[in-house]
Amino acid sequence: MDLFTLLALAVALGSDAFSLCVGIGMAGVTRRQIAIISLTVLVFHIFMPLLGWYVGGFLGSKVGQAASIAGALLLVYLGAKMIWDALKPGLEEPRFVITNTGGLLLLSASVSMDALSVGFTLGTRQVSLALAAGVIGMVAGAMTLAGLTLGKFVGGWIGDKAQLAGGVILTGIGIKLFF
Repeated sequence: MDLFTLLALAVALGSDAFSLCVGIGMAGVTRRQIAIISLTVLVFHIFMPLLGWYVGGFLGSKVGQAASIAGALLLVYLGAKMIWDALKPGLEEPRFVITNTGGLLLLSASVSMDALSVGFTLGTRQVSLALAAGVIGMVAGAMTLAGLTLGKFVGGWIGDKAQLAGGVILTGIGIKLFF
């Protein structure tokens, strides 16, 4: 596999994280949250191909389906909560906060499940697994950072409607993951 193909694969795998993080960023995130989320997604996108390589296709498809469903449910919940909070009158504008490690890990796992199956596929190709996993992780981390930063910028630009827009985006992505 040449470097261009590997980069194209990495961008495709990072696109879920980018689009999801635009919605999260629109809801309002701190620099610390941007760094933590970006780093966690980067690490998951490195380890998921490695796990897929070593665990194999059967277990990957079983775990991938369960994590995809859990991730979709999490996104629908977070999006609906953001919409509810945005429409609730008289309260200070809510901010998106990942309140626990479990939520962060589930979020990261949900956007990196496709990298699990890619890891299995990489085992059938002549490719350095360490290089591929590193490139996939770095690109996904950068795309997460870009999505969160863009979302934060757009959120500041559209003001009070950012929470509502972010909620609609997250809910839409969560619903799309079911189909």
